[in-house]
Amino acid sequence: MNPAKINTLLETLQAACARQFRFNPRRVAASMRYVSTEGHAPNLVHIFRDSHSHSQIELKVTMATLREHRGDDTHKTHWDDAEKARYRHTDAEIDVEIAEKKAAFDFTRISALYLDHREFLLSHNKNWPTYQVGKPTAKEAARALIGELTTANDLRLAEFAARMKTNDVEKLAHALLAPCHAEVDERSKLAT
Repeated sequence: MNPAKINTLLETLQAACARQFRFNPRRVAASMRYVSTEGHAPNLVHIFRDSHSHSQIELKVTMATLREHRGDDTHKTHWDDAEKARYRHTDAEIDVEIAEKKAAFDFTRISALYLDHREFLLSHNKNWPTYQVGKPTAKEAARALIGELTTANDLRLAEFAARMKTNDVEKLAHALLAPCHAEVDERSKLAT
């Protein structure tokens, strides 16, 4: 589908979600991605998916429907109360969230933990020059690194976890890889 049509559908989705669920249109625009179209007229629906949680919304003409479950996975509930509340955040709350993410990213880029392991983490990205086939993915490598450093009671990891306000391995790995993804993207842009 062409980008102009997707933008029109996204605008319709924003209006429908604001009207039906009190979702902030800014959050809808920032988080929802067009996935596909299902069915045939008059039962044609456009599917959008949250870029982080993968929760889906169906758009049929001007009516939105939250898909409470994704596909055959009936054990993983989507659109729980916390996610709905996040979509209802005010512009000010969204601005605070963005500022916190930027501060975390900026800290990670200059943290001892990241700087000491930067090359190792980048080498697990398929689009980096030192990548070797057969290595674990960057996410797997980051998880393993965090596990090893936790076992060793590494002070750099302790400082990093305190600044990120979490000891969750997944969240720490995500935060640690964010600057890597940015570097890979920057390098790709320079190459084209």
